[in-house]
Amino acid sequence: MVRMMDLPATKRESMLAYEPVVFEKRPSVKGPPLAQRTVTLISTAGLIMRGERPVAPRDTRYRVIPHRAAANDIVMSHVSVNFDRTGFQRDLNVILPRDRLQELADKQVIGAVADEHYAFMGATEAHLLEASSKKLARELHEKGVDSALLIPV
Repeated sequence: MVRMMDLPATKRESMLAYEPVVFEKRPSVKGPPLAQRTVTLISTAGLIMRGERPVAPRDTRYRVIPHRAAANDIVMSHVSVNFDRTGFQRDLNVILPRDRLQELADKQVIGAVADEHYAFMGATEAHLLEASSKKLARELHEKGVDSALLIPV
């Protein structure tokens, strides 16, 4: 991971200019104990399945990544030229820790792993992702997925 002080001045200034998202509401959601929850992963690494159309700048769509997909079939199409892909190339779990999640399910720490995980393009302003995020939340609810681990990349 790059440090802000290591970025070129123009990129550092651009990053520091991002306004943080302020949420008007802070809903509290109660649910079952962790050992009874079905958990999915949501990454901002711009992941796609091999053969899918790559993400584009300011892309607000999310992609579906099957839990059992072969690691070689998962491709990173992150648009940022400043993004270091070294960790991903060595171990997919750096940006989509599905093996670690499966281990938690196997040890009965969590109830189950969802059949699918999801990826957004992280190089997109947060407010542009609101509609897609709400759509995904509804779909997860309908599928019985009651917890998500957010993996910011």
